[in-house]
Amino acid sequence: MPPKVKFQKEEIVRAAMDVAKERGIDAVTAREVAKKLGVSTRPIFTYFDTMEQLKAEVFLLAKRRYREYVEEGLKSETPFFGVGQQYIRFARQEAELYKLLFLTKPSQASGGAVDAFEFSKELVRPSVMRIYNMDAFQADRYYRNLWLVVFSFCTLIVTGECPYTDEEMFSVLSEVSLSLCKAYKEIPGLAEGRYDKDRLFRELTRK
Repeated sequence: MPPKVKFQKEEIVRAAMDVAKERGIDAVTAREVAKKLGVSTRPIFTYFDTMEQLKAEVFLLAKRRYREYVEEGLKSETPFFGVGQQYIRFARQEAELYKLLFLTKPSQASGGAVDAFEFSKELVRPSVMRIYNMDAFQADRYYRNLWLVVFSFCTLIVTGECPYTDEEMFSVLSEVSLSLCKAYKEIPGLAEGRYDKDRLFRELTRK
């Protein structure tokens, strides 16, 4: 009778996740995961034919971890702003997972920044529509523009080059959020790109 496998698939994935959190997805090798578990590499290949399959599972687990941050942000009084705050916290507290989800070229193991953007957009759209009284198209545009601002901050954070405090970043988010909301309400067709940009700028610069 063959020896009983000591570890279950979920334990192997969690160990691989720990390696990824500490040193990045490229450090997830059979040897490093086995070392984390304190066993040989044999149990790993009982469940996975290749390390790419295991990395794909790590990506899904990281995505679930990111979703926990987003869902915590959705509980705030202003859900979208709460999500922005949580996004920044995720970058600070889970830098390697952030890189995996948002800064890794799409592959079997990950979907890259665009995939992660679409994932979070679906989660926040209903609250943006409800709180800010926007239709789905406006809500998506609003989220896209704010996400690009937050993405810039988080990229600075995970590369170790962010000169701003959380309070400063949240202040910028508030300014951009208010500006976008006011503009969408007061400039018909702005979100859809149907507006006279030159006329509006002339009017603004005369004030």
